[in-house]
Amino acid sequence: MNQSPPPALSDEELERYARHIVLPEVGGPGQQKLKRARVLVIGAGGLGAPVLHYLAAAGVGTLGIVDDDTVSLSNLQRQVIHDTGSVGRAKADSASSTIARINPHVHVERHIMRLDAANVDGLVAAYDMVIDGSDNFDTRYLVADACALAEKPLVTGAVGRFDGSVTVLKPYEVAADGRKNPSYRDLFPEPPPRDLVPSCAEAGVLGALVGVIGTLQAMEAIKLVTGIGEPLVGRLLMYDGLGATFDTVRYKAIG
Repeated sequence: MNQSPPPALSDEELERYARHIVLPEVGGPGQQKLKRARVLVIGAGGLGAPVLHYLAAAGVGTLGIVDDDTVSLSNLQRQVIHDTGSVGRAKADSASSTIARINPHVHVERHIMRLDAANVDGLVAAYDMVIDGSDNFDTRYLVADACALAEKPLVTGAVGRFDGSVTVLKPYEVAADGRKNPSYRDLFPEPPPRDLVPSCAEAGVLGALVGVIGTLQAMEAIKLVTGIGEPLVGRLLMYDGLGATFDTVRYKAIG
């Protein structure tokens, strides 16, 4: 994480974040870490929307948004950082406007571009951690490989029609047992055939589901920044919305 001197909290910020600061596990030092943090969010869509909402409200100092898409009417059923008046706007611009209304202390860096092999390393290197809210395996592998190379923590999530999952990746570190932490490719060695994973537009998705998974991603990011709790490293948290169940599967590095 960024090692610059802890930023002072203004009186307004002390009041704004009072419910964080009274938590012994967070307190003033934890809130200062949040203010100093630089977090890159891939996608301002279904998962990115709740991630950005909650990280902005939590006081993350700098949020980077990567998205080259524009807001469409069909997005609004789940992408709650946008509204009807945002239809036709760049998602990064729309999300930035909402964040400014939520918390004027948050600085937003907009990257209105398609993430690819030519730009991913530079983007990842400029932030303390990355949260992947993309909707395709090509981008997930690209981001995971770049984060592993740059030694940046990655919170990655995915959703289906009524289910979703979240995990945290830090493959550049070793676990308490001395074993290397697993990578995304240890969890998913190969992407599934394209015809087996229909898109959201083809299969549909329940709007509230992305709120559950995205909020879990935001929670993991806050834990990583503040150093509290046990992040989902080597654990895949799976949520079944119809059955209202959570299950956790442990996975390890291969070889």
